[in-house]
Amino acid sequence: MTDLLTRREAILRVSAMLGGAALVGQTAMLAACSPEGAKAPAPKAPADEALFTDSDLALLDEIAETILPETSTPGAKAAGVGAFMALMVKDAYYPPDQAIFHEGMAAVDARCRDASGRSFTAASPADRLKLLEALDAEQFEAMHNQPPDAPRHFFRMMKELALLGYFTSEVGYNQAMRYVETPGRFDPCAPYAPGEKAWAHPGF
Repeated sequence: MTDLLTRREAILRVSAMLGGAALVGQTAMLAACSPEGAKAPAPKAPADEALFTDSDLALLDEIAETILPETSTPGAKAAGVGAFMALMVKDAYYPPDQAIFHEGMAAVDARCRDASGRSFTAASPADRLKLLEALDAEQFEAMHNQPPDAPRHFFRMMKELALLGYFTSEVGYNQAMRYVETPGRFDPCAPYAPGEKAWAHPGF
């Protein structure tokens, strides 16, 4: 599996993914649910308030847009996914995971410069896609071959946050998917024709 998820594949999988705590990934999101007395990592230092710069946000926007580009519906940049990814890392990830994520951002830029001679934000869409496809293959292999307690691959974090941010945004809910705020009834066997938009989950 070397290709990035297509928009339709992402829609088909995201409902199941968003229901699991693993989407955010072994971080402070689950701290409130830990058994009493469980040992938790130390909280972030105040210096983390400036964890992401404007150039970092621009890079995350382009990474997310490469994963979920504009097609017949707006892409990840239109949904503000880059800022969402930064917020989640800053507020919901412990320092070790934050470090992995930041090192990953630097690795994306460095590998893009090595391959194309340009930064990721300045590279062509084809060069960006080629790089992220390679990273996607790496994270997939790591996920299946590393021990369960091994650090998560940075690109898996990025891809999961991009999906979470997009498919819980107003753009994702109302344009990439179909959303009915108050459905009239529960119908587990609603007809679905190929090419139709998936229904947005009403629980978010």
